Amino acid sequence: MAINVENQNEEKKSLSFVEQLVEQDLAEGKNGGRIQTRFPPEPNGYLHIGHAKAICMDFGIAEEYNGVCNLRFDDTNPSKENNEYVENILNDIKWLGFKWGNVYYASDYFQQLWDFAVWMIKQGNAYIDEQTSEEIAQQKGTPTIPGTPSPYRDRPIEENLLLFNQMNTPEAIEGSMVLRAKLDMANPNMHFRDPIMYRIIHTPHHRTGTKWNAYPMYDFAHGQSDYFEGVTHSICTLEFVPHRPLYDKFIDFLIEKEGAESQNYRPRQIEFNRLNLTYTMMSKRKLLALVEEKFVSGWDDPRMPTVSGMRRRGYSPESIRNFIDSIGYTKFDALNDVALLEAAVREDLNKKSTRVSAVLNPVKLVITNYPEGQTEEMEAVNNPENEADGTHAITFSRNLWIERDDFMEDAPKKFFRMTPGKEVRLKNAYIVMCTGCTKDSEGNIIEIQAEYDPESKSGMEGANRKVKGTLHWVSADHCKEAEVRQYDRLFMVENPSADERDFRELLNPESLQVLQKCYVEEYATDMKPGQYLQFQRIGYFMADTDSTPGHLVFNKTVGLKDTWAKQNK
Repeated sequence: MAINVENQNEEKKSLSFVEQLVEQDLAEGKNGGRIQTRFPPEPNGYLHIGHAKAICMDFGIAEEYNGVCNLRFDDTNPSKENNEYVENILNDIKWLGFKWGNVYYASDYFQQLWDFAVWMIKQGNAYIDEQTSEEIAQQKGTPTIPGTPSPYRDRPIEENLLLFNQMNTPEAIEGSMVLRAKLDMANPNMHFRDPIMYRIIHTPHHRTGTKWNAYPMYDFAHGQSDYFEGVTHSICTLEFVPHRPLYDKFIDFLIEKEGAESQNYRPRQIEFNRLNLTYTMMSKRKLLALVEEKFVSGWDDPRMPTVSGMRRRGYSPESIRNFIDSIGYTKFDALNDVALLEAAVREDLNKKSTRVSAVLNPVKLVITNYPEGQTEEMEAVNNPENEADGTHAITFSRNLWIERDDFMEDAPKKFFRMTPGKEVRLKNAYIVMCTGCTKDSEGNIIEIQAEYDPESKSGMEGANRKVKGTLHWVSADHCKEAEVRQYDRLFMVENPSADERDFRELLNPESLQVLQKCYVEEYATDMKPGQYLQFQRIGYFMADTDSTPGHLVFNKTVGLKDTWAKQNK
């Protein structure tokens, strides 16, 4: 819902600084009162949670002020881009719950950008430089020492036009020449020191094929694309603060080219802080290396910080959005604790997850006084947080599986799980008393015995006498074997992005633990990826995309409690 520009002061105090700037523009009548944003990913990788923060800002501002947010693919570097990335970006944005107004591509404007570059050359504001990239870099100077002008800076306009056209031919050699803006080689802002506008790339483009051989640089294409589309607020992250003067300068040139009537509108760039998480790497280049070098199973590996990885792991879109909303938007970069994200996931999944029984480290429990061959259907609540989710039946029998950690032969006084001579309740079923256990020749416990109280069935009148422990279980004859994948931090250090070592050295070798011969109740076997589960007393889980009826696979999303902090004190 749009917020009235004339909000009271106390309401304005709760607005982010971005919202305050937007409302200021609206109050001043800029851009005819329009609000139009854009989300401009480069299709050279999968979106990660840092992009999700930008998505929430770009689409959120448009929603809040009855505007429109368009999706624009920044496809100006064909050597790194392909349609697989385009499709996954579309899917991720939809999964997060946002709708774009239109889908655009920077490549839609290649001809307009080319014509603008030609105009810049004709105005004497751009030139062809035939130096190597190393020579150009050496001549840039430092923020306190002026740069050295290129020897080609003052070549004739006609010669520049001829060479610019040659750049866009198949015969042009990559790296042999670039088009640079003629700005200010002494400007303390290094981006103003004759920035490169075009370079030669012969890789076929995923949309335009081999039509173009010269491609615009980001700084030249981005602001102009915003202008062509009618973007009013170009919201980006803090690393683009030093780029903003160049963004505005190119817009000035474009407005001059377009004529006086175009001065009634111009996009405004606003920067906010990036999302950084502990034990997490956000560099797309390094994430790509993890994929290509097979340190992970793919972009959607559940250990990856990608949106698709989090979706596969079992995160909900609401939990990601709630987390991003909770940390807010500022002008200062910070390192956020990944435990805050996991807490948001835990809070949301508690509201929507179906409760089922699963045993990950099983040991046999035999109810010795329960009739052989007899079974009962016990009623299990699907979600105590939502009565409308109803119930399902779980089969009880003589032979059960319970967690091995729930039994201790010689237990301390405060051990309230199963131990000889003490009672516990089997959830949704009966109170049982352990009578002993059987061991193999090496002393390993292979079976536990117990007797049940027939008058203690859950829900039975008078069956609610108090016992201190409640255990989950599955019937050994009415369950399915499953593989369970448990995940830890992908990196061993808190801030891998700031560590000077090779990021491969920082990987956690224990980040994936695969458990075989786990058992889940039959009701869980029909669950599909996208359905949220709570394995009672263990944590939140989701069926993996690898799961099949003949080989069930579940991913652990997050535990019921944050155990990481305790382990690493």
